[in-house]
Amino acid sequence: MADPHISPLARLIGTWTVTGGAEGTVTYRWLAGEHFLVQDIALTQNGQPVHGVEIIGRERPFGAEEPEEDIRSRYYDSQGNTFTYVYEPDGETLTIWGGEKGSPAFYRGTFSADGNVLDGAWTYPGGGGYASTMTRQA
Repeated sequence: MADPHISPLARLIGTWTVTGGAEGTVTYRWLAGEHFLVQDIALTQNGQPVHGVEIIGRERPFGAEEPEEDIRSRYYDSQGNTFTYVYEPDGETLTIWGGEKGSPAFYRGTFSADGNVLDGAWTYPGGGGYASTMTRQA
C-alpha cells in the first residue's frame, strides 16, 4: 500500500525543465510500492555538468513499526556530493530544507494553478542562493 504521507509529492511525477541557477532536466518517478520517489537529475550548475539521483520518502529504521514523520531524502551526484534534505509540502508551496527542517539552507517554491510550473528560489546562509523554476515537459 502506498504511503499517504508521500502522496502530496505525486504532483512532481514526470519530467521537468529546470531554469535559473541550475539548468537542465529532472525526472521524478515512483519506486515500486509508492513509498519513495526517485529523482533523476541531469543539470548544469556553475558551468559544470551534474548527474545524480535522489531518493525521497519517510525513513523506517530497522525494527521500527512505523516510518518517521518527516519526508527525507538522500541525494548523490557525479561530483561525489551526498546531501540530505527534508521535503515539506504545504498546499501549493513546497519547501525543501537542506539538512534538517528549519535549516538556513532551503528551497521554497509555489506551484502554478495548473500544477505545471514550480517557481521559487534556493536560499543559503549569508544571503546567497538563486532563483529556480521547474516547468513540466509535455
